[in-house]
Amino acid sequence: MERLQKILAAAGIGSRRQCEQLILQGRVSVDGQIIRTLGSKADPGTQKICCDGELVRIEKKCCYLFYKPRHCLCTNAPSNQSRVIDFFASVSARLFTIGRLENESEGVLLVTNDGDLAQKLVHPKYRILKVYRITVRGRMTPTQTETLRQGLWTGSGKIRPEHVHVIKSTEGSTVLEISFFEGRNLEIHRLFTKLGHPVSHIMRIQFGPFKLENLKPGQYRMISEEELQQIFEKK
Repeated sequence: MERLQKILAAAGIGSRRQCEQLILQGRVSVDGQIIRTLGSKADPGTQKICCDGELVRIEKKCCYLFYKPRHCLCTNAPSNQSRVIDFFASVSARLFTIGRLENESEGVLLVTNDGDLAQKLVHPKYRILKVYRITVRGRMTPTQTETLRQGLWTGSGKIRPEHVHVIKSTEGSTVLEISFFEGRNLEIHRLFTKLGHPVSHIMRIQFGPFKLENLKPGQYRMISEEELQQIFEKK
């Protein structure tokens, strides 16, 4: 017997937190009975577990490195706009993204059907470094760059990057590389707006050890179990 949210996550329905919400919303049943209590257990080998009326099947776990293009959504909900999972039409597993990149952002994104893996890779405990290449409007001064390194206060508290490196600066724009151990994609706009330099482009160039390599927008490759193990062995 296993916790129901763990079974759903293992089946690629979503992260454990997402699966908990499905249970609370009354969208999960065991042997025809709707389950709404977190912590409920079931036996996936002998019991019929359904989500939204569809039989839950335990899939082989997989993870992909994907180059997310701009104007592409990190959602499994139906949309008229291009979604990340639409690029995986030939993959039979029920996939979802690990974390998110906003619509206008591009770059490294991990896509999986493994809810436990997703939970680990976004948890602060594992300190998975994310590196972004940012283009902002206007020339940033050395003083502003140092202010960014020391961190700024936003609505989410004080945000301090792990590293800040200016690549190029002109009168019209500044290009930087900035990194965080926590997912800060949505906070980047706030940081630079406070400095008076609105963001015009965000590209995530690294997630942990994974870089874009030779991938082009919309392309992906499978990540091996050995590669994933190396992430956690170093922690």
